[in-house]
Amino acid sequence: MDDRQLQQWVEHISLTSFGRPFLHKARFNRRLTSTGGRYFTKSHDIEISWAQLEQFGPEDVEKIIKHELCHYHLHLLNRGYLHRDADFKTLLRQVGGTRFCRSLPTAKRKEPYRYKLICSSCKTEYLRKRKLDPKKYACGKCRGKLKLHELDSKQNS
Repeated sequence: MDDRQLQQWVEHISLTSFGRPFLHKARFNRRLTSTGGRYFTKSHDIEISWAQLEQFGPEDVEKIIKHELCHYHLHLLNRGYLHRDADFKTLLRQVGGTRFCRSLPTAKRKEPYRYKLICSSCKTEYLRKRKLDPKKYACGKCRGKLKLHELDSKQNS
């Protein structure tokens, strides 16, 4: 399936489930792994995760499309289009969309910590994924100096 077919699919779902046309662009995004889709409030475009289609098939992606179309139509109607809004929850239930997409097993969810900061005064440890300059920070408990240690990859996985 390509972007042109996705566009037609989204337009069809919009007309059949919502009774309103989808007048903007729909496209696949191959980098989306932690989310099923996105709706852009400025351009009104929709992006759908290619990985969701590959992993779980068109049934799940149709529910994701309905979710994103709820954002789309409610936003254009100046009604509550955010996840927390009652209008959004009601419409999502009516059209049979999904509130959350399924997690991808291939998505790298949690990176191991690579660095540890240790307070020289109270010995409090802070784990970090990114390297930072310890001179710019102080201990959150005692305001002591921090020392940076690099962790082994085997130690924290």
